[in-house]
Amino acid sequence: MKKIALPLLVIFTLVSSSVFSQSESPLSSNLKITDVFDMEFISDPQISPDGNKIIYVRNFMDIMTDQYHSNLWIINRDGSNNRPLTQGNQSDYAPKWSHDGSKIAFLSNQQDKKVKLYVMYLDTREIVALTNTKYAPGEINWSPDDWQLAFTKFVPAKKDNLLNIPSKPEGAKWNEPPVYIDDINYRADGRGYLKSGKKQIFTITMDGGTARQWTFSAHNHSSPVWSADSKQIYFSANLHKNHELEPLNTEIYQLHLETGEIVALTSRFGPDDAPSVSPDGKQIAYLGFDDSFQGYQVTNLYVMKADGSGSKLLAPKLDRDISNIHWKNDGKGIYFQYADKGDDKIGFVDLTNSKTETLVNGMGGLSLGRPYNAGSYSVSKNNSFAFTIGSTEHPADLGMWKDGKKSRLTKLNDDLFSFRKVGNVEEIWWNSSFDNKKIQGWIVTPPDFDPSKKYPLILEIHGGPFAMYGTSFAAEIQLFAAAGYVVLYSNPRGSTGYGQEFGNAIHHDYPNHDYDDLMSGVDAVIEKGFIDKNNLFVTGGSGGGILTAWIVGKTDRFKAAVSAKPVINWVSEALYSDIPIWATDYMFGGKPWDVPDEYFRRSPLSLVPNVKTPTMLLTGENDLRTPIGEAEQFYTALKLEEVETALVRIPGAYHGITSKPSGLVYKVASILSWFDHYKNKK
Repeated sequence: MKKIALPLLVIFTLVSSSVFSQSESPLSSNLKITDVFDMEFISDPQISPDGNKIIYVRNFMDIMTDQYHSNLWIINRDGSNNRPLTQGNQSDYAPKWSHDGSKIAFLSNQQDKKVKLYVMYLDTREIVALTNTKYAPGEINWSPDDWQLAFTKFVPAKKDNLLNIPSKPEGAKWNEPPVYIDDINYRADGRGYLKSGKKQIFTITMDGGTARQWTFSAHNHSSPVWSADSKQIYFSANLHKNHELEPLNTEIYQLHLETGEIVALTSRFGPDDAPSVSPDGKQIAYLGFDDSFQGYQVTNLYVMKADGSGSKLLAPKLDRDISNIHWKNDGKGIYFQYADKGDDKIGFVDLTNSKTETLVNGMGGLSLGRPYNAGSYSVSKNNSFAFTIGSTEHPADLGMWKDGKKSRLTKLNDDLFSFRKVGNVEEIWWNSSFDNKKIQGWIVTPPDFDPSKKYPLILEIHGGPFAMYGTSFAAEIQLFAAAGYVVLYSNPRGSTGYGQEFGNAIHHDYPNHDYDDLMSGVDAVIEKGFIDKNNLFVTGGSGGGILTAWIVGKTDRFKAAVSAKPVINWVSEALYSDIPIWATDYMFGGKPWDVPDEYFRRSPLSLVPNVKTPTMLLTGENDLRTPIGEAEQFYTALKLEEVETALVRIPGAYHGITSKPSGLVYKVASILSWFDHYKNKK
């Protein structure tokens, strides 16, 4: 018998009456949805050159204006004298110490809500704005003598237009003129339709004045760093003629400041990014890989001479993505960050023998909503680290590592968690029913969990698909647990942090056997004895939304599902999203008209006749990564099949629904409303 669809009015009534009622009990010990506005986290910790002080970004939210804000704080390496450098409902971020430790550069919108480049003199706390431009500076880097700063900034450019538009009569009120587009990359999620222009490299001196522009090509330039003698700037860009169709093919370039000449130092096909100059200026470390159009390709670490010769692969046996590279002060090795089995770590590679070692683990906590294990760190001249320390119990705090000893310097959310309970998180491994591949996951149980009772289960699936969940605090997951659900989140095949073979197990085959990985995980949790098998639920966002839609087309075992910002039809995704090259060249190895059967085989749309599970679709109205038309196609298809369904649109939101704090609230409230409605329903 076909099921009748619930009216949207019913859904939103449930959101207001069922979920938000949690927040009306001041005595509740479980986490409330609106508690997310009280959560803070640390990002971008920058240790002073001498290792004695750390400046960090303290992130917080304003419940009245629905905005994220951040200020800069400074603390001694032993955790004492923790105090603000900036204050106010503004965004202060990207702090960079000068080499002599006497001042910092940073970005802020503290004046006129316009992002400017500032310098703070730490002895007096005097702040000077060096720029006052329409477009925000970015990627700040001090010159070795601390007299100049290099940075990037968007520069608009006039676009050639073949349209011959007549002029309107004087005084006439016409609509805005048409916009002429002839680029393949003309939109970007989070930004909308792109303005004509590119990011260029600038320098400015400490006495202010006019910043000098150094690059002028019709390409984006990034990661500017100085040579040891301040006579060159190294940067990364894709200056190739075919840059639009081969967006990953970047090179490391050398800009000679005396002549303005630009010389390419790398030439292989694939990305060469993030240059880092050795202390003596004789070598450059950088990141990249030889692009073979695989869906997932591990980012490696290389070092070459300053003239581009003698390139050498470092840490070839690591088989993990490397990022955030820093030279050891004596130039004999390089520190780096990498993700491994749900954990972010700081490693070190010795240049003499390419041997690697792990120095710090337990980084993370930068993704407040879901348990993506992002983290960051910086290193001092005496080889001590400041880093974001995370765990399943709290968002990112400030960590310090020195001489093999790790310490936690802040506890920003202890005030909230002193009267709010969070669910326990337990690691679990299982074998996939498809090929016995080992899969890692985590079980989150409700506060005051009783293993002798039966609980509903939510399977929560990460996006990407080339991404990694891990041992990080996740407000969304904890709110599901606070509502009485056991939650399983995991890293099925295709996830990063397990090597290139594991990540590429879905190459030209996604979604497919990741389904078996996930179902095997659900079975493994059920075997523990505390799950109500009649109350299973599934949700996920982006890549997880795709898998959610795929799952309900493969099985009826779930009571209800919420597919957030999914891809339903790979043809429309490839041709309408802001990343067409990723879809055609990397995910399918051909255009929709080249391999049409493959596009349909891997589209959840192909499984619509099988769907019986009540399924909600949830997407931001302005999403350009997985446009709302994807969710609308599935919604309409399920309506035509008379399956219970609803469509929830988040007004003004791009793919990052939680780019405003309320987005996280709306997302969790919608999911819990849908699941609570079907829980225990016969």
